[in-house]
Amino acid sequence: MTMHQQLYKWLFVFLSAAAFFRLSHGAVTGVGTASRYGPPYLPTACAGNDQSQFPSNGLFAAAGDGLWDNGAACGTHYRVRCISSSGTHACVPGGKVVTVKIVDNARTSVSRPTAPSTIALSATAFTAIAKSSAKSLNIEFERV
Repeated sequence: MTMHQQLYKWLFVFLSAAAFFRLSHGAVTGVGTASRYGPPYLPTACAGNDQSQFPSNGLFAAAGDGLWDNGAACGTHYRVRCISSSGTHACVPGGKVVTVKIVDNARTSVSRPTAPSTIALSATAFTAIAKSSAKSLNIEFERV
C-alpha cells in the first residue's frame, strides 16, 4: 500500500468515526435564516397557553418547516449565531451565540415572523445576536 493510500485509509476512518459520533449524539448543525417575531406569543403550537413553557431569560424561538418535524421540535434547544444579514453590519460584533428553546411553529404562531425562515427568534433572542432593525439574518445553528 502506498503512502497516499494509507493516508486516505486513515482519513476515511477518522471521518467515518466523526460522522458516527455526530449522528449518534443527535446533533443537527446547519446554516439557515432567522427572523424575529414578537408578542403575543400565546397560545403556542407546543404547549398552548402554558406560560411556564417560556424560559425566564426570554431566549426562545418558533421552528420553521425544516425544523418543526410535526411538533417533534417542541422543547428542543438550539445554539444560534448570526453570520451575516441583508442589512449592513446587523450582526452583533464578536459572533455572540444564544441558546433558544423551541416553543412554537413559525408558520402557525399567533405573531407572524418578519420573514420566512429556518427559525423565528423571540425579540430578546434576536436582539442578543443582531441589531433590532434587521429583518432577516443568515445563521449557523446547532441542536444541543
